[in-house]
Amino acid sequence: MTDSFKLLFVCMGNICRSPAAEGVMRHLVAKANLESRIHIDSAGTGGWHTGARADHRMRTAASLRGYDLTSMARQVKESDLEEFDLILIMDEQNRRDLRDFDRGRKHDAKVRFLCEFCTVHPEKEVPDPYYGGTQGFENVLDLLEDGCAGLLRHVQSRLCSA
Repeated sequence: MTDSFKLLFVCMGNICRSPAAEGVMRHLVAKANLESRIHIDSAGTGGWHTGARADHRMRTAASLRGYDLTSMARQVKESDLEEFDLILIMDEQNRRDLRDFDRGRKHDAKVRFLCEFCTVHPEKEVPDPYYGGTQGFENVLDLLEDGCAGLLRHVQSRLCSA
């Protein structure tokens, strides 16, 4: 049990899946009145989009569901692996890329697929919607909502009651 919990959502460029996951989770955490106990961030394994807002198509799709995606893209840092309690990845490529930041693989146990927390959808990975159409962004949000709801239940079970 712990007093607080730190979550990092990771995808490739930090402009579609991970900032959307961050936005969905922030929304759920606020509804649960746990903002002071659950810290949420997102990052990409690559730094190509550092400083950019989330992709406009993802921002639009998220906004229609009531999520505000305000984070700015950043690249994962080695210190993130130490600092965060759980690192939620979207796909197997993210896991392989993260290992460049953790060559000794001492943080492997913290790295989990977000879809592990899904209770409705059977998918194992959150697909990258970047090169697809509108439906791809909707599908990603469906998976993120499911996964983040399960993740919140998991984190709540780990937090001390106060």
